[in-house]
Amino acid sequence: MFSPEVYKKRREKLAKILSKGLYLFLGNADSPMNYPANAYHFRQDSTFLYFFGLDLPGYAAIIDVDNNDQIIFADDVDIDDIIWMGPQPSVKELAQKCLISKTLPSSKLEDYIKDNLSKGRKINYLPPYRDYNKILLNKLLGISFEKLKEEASVEFIKAVVELRNVKEDIEIVEIEKACNIGYLMHTAAMKMAKPGVIEREIAGVMEGISLSHGNLPSFPIILTINGQTLHNHYHGNVLKEGKLMLSDAGAQTEMYYASDNTRTIPVGGKFTQKQKEIYQIVLNAINGSIKLMKPGVTYLSVHLQACEILAQGLKEVGLMKGDIKEAVAQGAHALFMPHGLGHMMGLDVHDMEDLGQIYVGYDEKTRPSNIFGTAFLRMGRELKPGYVLTNEPGIYFIPELIDLWRKEKKFENFINYNKLESYKDFGGIRLEDDILITEDSCKILGKKRIPIEIQEIEDFMKS
Repeated sequence: MFSPEVYKKRREKLAKILSKGLYLFLGNADSPMNYPANAYHFRQDSTFLYFFGLDLPGYAAIIDVDNNDQIIFADDVDIDDIIWMGPQPSVKELAQKCLISKTLPSSKLEDYIKDNLSKGRKINYLPPYRDYNKILLNKLLGISFEKLKEEASVEFIKAVVELRNVKEDIEIVEIEKACNIGYLMHTAAMKMAKPGVIEREIAGVMEGISLSHGNLPSFPIILTINGQTLHNHYHGNVLKEGKLMLSDAGAQTEMYYASDNTRTIPVGGKFTQKQKEIYQIVLNAINGSIKLMKPGVTYLSVHLQACEILAQGLKEVGLMKGDIKEAVAQGAHALFMPHGLGHMMGLDVHDMEDLGQIYVGYDEKTRPSNIFGTAFLRMGRELKPGYVLTNEPGIYFIPELIDLWRKEKKFENFINYNKLESYKDFGGIRLEDDILITEDSCKILGKKRIPIEIQEIEDFMKS
């Protein structure tokens, strides 16, 4: 945990934004893997962590802004728990770590809620994403499961997003730690990417590195020689000379702050000429778009300019044609990059996506696009100092999408389908860095950038 004052100040800021009302925070419960006593590794709700810092199952909290009251609801362990877990601090002792003096047993939460409902007070809550908390909210508030999401408090959501979007200095330190662990994960993968190795051997080592430094990876590792599938979690392929290996992975610190990086490397350590040409286009897009990232510009505009860099490069190798700006405006480039340029990152690798991406990545000025590809951009709003986000352009040759668009004669004035046939077994390339928006520019997070230049990767893998 951070110092107790950190959590107190966060709650004070939240209360000033909200100004009045009663707000319910639900922590997570243990989630059984295959029977109740065998649970998945516990992961606390990130918003609960942000405001209270307590990383234990079965906790809930109330902030009553009107009466300046804050309560933790949780249960002390009993002798049965102690036998299996050893002695544990009391709930009161733990609550002091976030400077809350009032605690009540979990069983009192329902009484508290019903008492306030009977007085005509509204209970504001955030959208639940786990079934346990959906059931609990249904029981506490009597709201049907179908309406739980729409009845969540938009004011509450926006207030939490306003605070969590801008990272404090102590949070940046944690994210940098995660990035440094990520560096070790990705460079280990580069060392192992040799013909005959099975993908899962590398993925397992990467996961082990993250665990050995504090926590599980920030999301299930993507590692594959079939990089044309954007989120490919199958790890059973044998690496072969001439193939590209895409690894998209990040670490979590002990306090759950995340990193998220992607590198695409040649199996055996040497790019073919064809691979170099496509790789350089993606490299130009990531480097070019990072230069554009600064306060005052929208990330939607950065995304579109990155797409123009990609499209221009694809035109130069003969895969696209025509007016590049018009091609991007219409979405023709999305045959090669059918996703957005990046997303917010922090306590969650897709920060606060549980609260609704429309509130996290967009605002009243910047709204999502409905054009294929750009419609999947999770982060489009104006950049501000303290924002941390990913930058991850890519080029993918997806045979099924190529065949569909060709059959539909889609964007024939922008796409050279005849030449594209010889790329259908190419795979995919994605590159990704984690970026902090500073007062007047931006910086790549982590002590060292994971090798990314063509010669740099070849030299690293050779060494």
